[in-house]
Amino acid sequence: MRESEKFREYIWLVEKISEKARTLEEINTLWLNEEMSRGVPLSRSTFLRHKDAIEEMFGLFIECDRRNGYQYYIGNEYVLRADSVQNWLLSTLSVSSLVSDCLSMQERILLERTTADHVLLRQAVDAMRHQHCVRLLYRRYGSQTSREHTVAPYCLKQAEQRWYLLGRTAEGRYLIFAFDRMEQLAVLEEDFKPDEYFDAEDFFSEYYGVVIGDGTPVEHIVVRAFGWERFSMQDRPLHHTQQLIADGGDYCDFALTLRPTSDFKARLLSRGRWLKVISPQWLADDIRQQHLEAAMQ
Repeated sequence: MRESEKFREYIWLVEKISEKARTLEEINTLWLNEEMSRGVPLSRSTFLRHKDAIEEMFGLFIECDRRNGYQYYIGNEYVLRADSVQNWLLSTLSVSSLVSDCLSMQERILLERTTADHVLLRQAVDAMRHQHCVRLLYRRYGSQTSREHTVAPYCLKQAEQRWYLLGRTAEGRYLIFAFDRMEQLAVLEEDFKPDEYFDAEDFFSEYYGVVIGDGTPVEHIVVRAFGWERFSMQDRPLHHTQQLIADGGDYCDFALTLRPTSDFKARLLSRGRWLKVISPQWLADDIRQQHLEAAMQ
C-alpha cells in the first residue's frame, strides 16, 4: 500500500472515531461504505497497526472503553479542539486528502497560498530539534538592505497565512522573523540550551498575532460588533480571552484582554463600521483617527 493511501486511512479513522465512540464492528460498517475499502473489511490487526501509527505520527491516543461495549474513542480529544499542531496537521491533511479526491474539479476549488519557503522551514525545524543556533539574512519591509541575525530558534508560529520564527538573541531578546522575508538561513554548529521555563503558547497569550516587544501594555478591551460581524466574532474569536458580555439584538459587545498592538488595530480597522471600540477611550480615539485619515487620503 502506498504511503498516501495509508495517510488517507489514518485520517478517515480519526475523523470517524472523533465524531463519536464506536465499536470495531461499527467502524467496519462505515469502512465498507467507503470506496477506498475496495470491499475489503478492516481487520483487527490492521486497525491496531493504524492505531499505533496514529499515536506515533499525530500524538493522538485511541483508547478502548471495555466497560461500554468495547467502544474506541480519542483519549486526548482536547487537542483536536485547540490551536495545536495535531489539530492543524490533521485538518491540513484531511483537506489535502479531500482535494486530491476531487482533482477533476480542481478549477472549482480555490485555496489560499501560504507564503513560506519549505526548505527554510525544514531547516528551522531541524535546528529547533537539535538545539542549534541559526544565522539569518533578513530584510524587513521598507528596508533597502538586509541584516544578519544569529538567534536560538525557539518556536514557529503561523498567522495570516504566513510562517514566523521566534528567535532569542545571545542578549536574551526575542525577535520575530517572517519566513518570506528571509534571504538565507544557515544552521550553525553552535548549540543552545532552551530556557526551561519558556512556553510558546504562554509567550504569545497576550498578543493578537506576531507583533511583539513594542512596549504596548495589556488592556481590557470592549468592542461592539454590528450586523453579521457579531456572528462572525462568535464563530471565530479574535483572541482566546474573548467573552460575550452583552447582546443588544442588533449588536453584541465582546470583552478581550490583550496587548492592542498594530496588527490588532489593523484587524479592527479592516472591519470598518461593523466593529466599534467601546473602551479604553484612547484606543477608540486612535481607531477613529486612523479611519478619518484613511478617508481623507
